[in-house]
Amino acid sequence: MARSRNNAPPPPEARLLDGTIARVIPSQYAGGWELDVNGTPQSHVDLDDPTHLHFEYVARMGAVIDQLRMPRQPITAVHLGAGALTIPRYIETTRPGSRQQVIELEPALWDLVRENLPLPRGASIRVRIGDAREGLGRLPAGMIGAAHLVVSDVYSGAQTPAHLTTVEFYTEAARFLAPDGVLLINIADGAGLAFARRQVATVSRVLEHVIILAEVQTLKGRRFGNLVVAASHAALPTAWLPRLMAAGPHPAKVAEGREVEEFARGARIAADGDATDSPKPSSTLFER
Repeated sequence: MARSRNNAPPPPEARLLDGTIARVIPSQYAGGWELDVNGTPQSHVDLDDPTHLHFEYVARMGAVIDQLRMPRQPITAVHLGAGALTIPRYIETTRPGSRQQVIELEPALWDLVRENLPLPRGASIRVRIGDAREGLGRLPAGMIGAAHLVVSDVYSGAQTPAHLTTVEFYTEAARFLAPDGVLLINIADGAGLAFARRQVATVSRVLEHVIILAEVQTLKGRRFGNLVVAASHAALPTAWLPRLMAAGPHPAKVAEGREVEEFARGARIAADGDATDSPKPSSTLFER
């Protein structure tokens, strides 16, 4: 007889440095697994199909990554924030032979993920424990100017810490980019998008070419959501992105050029002395 849902064993969990609880739970809607931290879904992983990017903002990151270099060509990537390593798994599958470095603050979280959502055998993915900004300074010197991709997707609970939102931080991250490398940032914000506008202005101070990918209503500042910012020293490969974004499941768009300039107009650059954490979402946002 099948075990009833009420008698199912509790999900594996770990207590993080701030006292919050991380759990690996079955996804109710998409198959696979979710990494949940105090009720906030942090990552979705499909071990049978790592190309399945369930969260929409992650799928937008994947769409940008697909434009880098030639299809299936290996890349060098740095990931700030591990979560359940959804994007590193995606790159390992779609671009075998890629070299990837991951910096994660929480050793207990990494142990939880490693034990319950193991990485593919032979994957060249190294996880380093420590603060994302400090960890950049400990990466091998040979990686400076060599990364085709740097991903900043760092959350403490449901917020990005202030020290990972500043012009000084983005300047340090950009040092690792190859001449045509791309910095990808996940920014969560709500009505009015004051935090996101400030972030776009700050990144634009460091890197010349900037685009924004987001669901239409989120980009208009009408509801809390995720915006993906891609930035580079070189022109970004955007030819196919508008068509991909419009395909759904929810209409999204790519803002570039003058639209990005207007989005950030008047926003103050975030610096180490005056930066703030990203806004905290409503406690009901992730209710199921």
